[in-house]
Amino acid sequence: MAGTRLEEFYKEISADLVRTVQFWLKYSHDDEYGGFFNCLGPSGHVYDDTKYVWLQARQVWMYARLYNEEEQFRKPDIIKAAVRGVEFLQKNAKDPKTCKLCLSLTRQGQPIKIQRSIFSECFYTMALSELYRTTHEQKYKDEAIEMFDKIIYWVREDPTDLRLGLSPLPGVTPVNSMAVPMMLLCVLDQMETMDSSMSENYADVADWSLKQVLNHKQREGSIILENVSPSGEELPGSFGRLTVPGHAIEAGWFLLQFAKKRNDKELKKTAIEDFIVKMFDHGWDTKYGGLFYFLDVDGYSPVQLEWNMKLWWTHNESMISFLMAYQETKDLKMLEKFEQLFDYCYSKHVDKENGEWTGYLNRDGSICMDFKGGPWKGCLHVPRALLMCKQILGEILGK
Repeated sequence: MAGTRLEEFYKEISADLVRTVQFWLKYSHDDEYGGFFNCLGPSGHVYDDTKYVWLQARQVWMYARLYNEEEQFRKPDIIKAAVRGVEFLQKNAKDPKTCKLCLSLTRQGQPIKIQRSIFSECFYTMALSELYRTTHEQKYKDEAIEMFDKIIYWVREDPTDLRLGLSPLPGVTPVNSMAVPMMLLCVLDQMETMDSSMSENYADVADWSLKQVLNHKQREGSIILENVSPSGEELPGSFGRLTVPGHAIEAGWFLLQFAKKRNDKELKKTAIEDFIVKMFDHGWDTKYGGLFYFLDVDGYSPVQLEWNMKLWWTHNESMISFLMAYQETKDLKMLEKFEQLFDYCYSKHVDKENGEWTGYLNRDGSICMDFKGGPWKGCLHVPRALLMCKQILGEILGK
């Protein structure tokens, strides 16, 4: 059945991509102060003008990637908005002494909050790198390399500036959070897209990040845990038992992409079987459909209050993963999983009238929060997934 729907998938996703991009182009641009409005209601109205730096950077990257890879989006207003977006961040978000970026800014650009993590900086680096591909302006490439080197230094050598000078409290357990090494793999892929020589320059970073991600495969390969010890051992308590199915599946396509570059058959198998398929089966809600947000591997109630919600990004990343896995293996079971996700998303998340996706659903699929953009949802997961799925489907169909 799924194999006969490839043209339908391609057509629906292509139309959805246009709707989604138009939503952000129409409603999110701040022509007065620069950058983008992140907090957009169901029909695009701005309900809060706080600007979230990692979402600002994601939108710059997304616009530049659309401009670079889709002829229909190769328009002056898109790249102009991307350039204005990165200029807003350069002027307001970055500490020139430490290279640390804020998490949030006022509409005018005044700092509100800083987090002791690498994610604003990672997406800023990706934005600079992709913008270099568009403009060929050396300043963007140089700053992207400077930022990536700084991120690597914080993660692997000295996190003092990252922690804003604060020492860990005595009760804090050292942890390998999967988000960090998989984010390094993501940024590295972007750097290699900008300049293929980066593969050689950062080979040790790739090897280190790959090992750290694979350490999350626990209990004889039956589960991917979100947090493990720095040496790759399971941690005690609910923190150690935590699984985030959508995050593991997203890591799966990062690994599969990495394995394809290296022609590593064993890593391809691990990415598909352990990170994508097993975690999808672990996380799928057989009663209502959709992926649970958080689960406890031993079946206890997760402590996260939103554990049973259905979120847009988990389904976006899973769509990419299964379509990529199908293209690689030609296994119809992969395409059937994609079909399962497609049918769920296009009946629950997709807003064909206003554009974009409703991101936050209750367990039964009803809408919990109706906004299209907020502090943790911006212009990335939906358009990136639609762009990548369209491209993969196009290749499969010979478009």
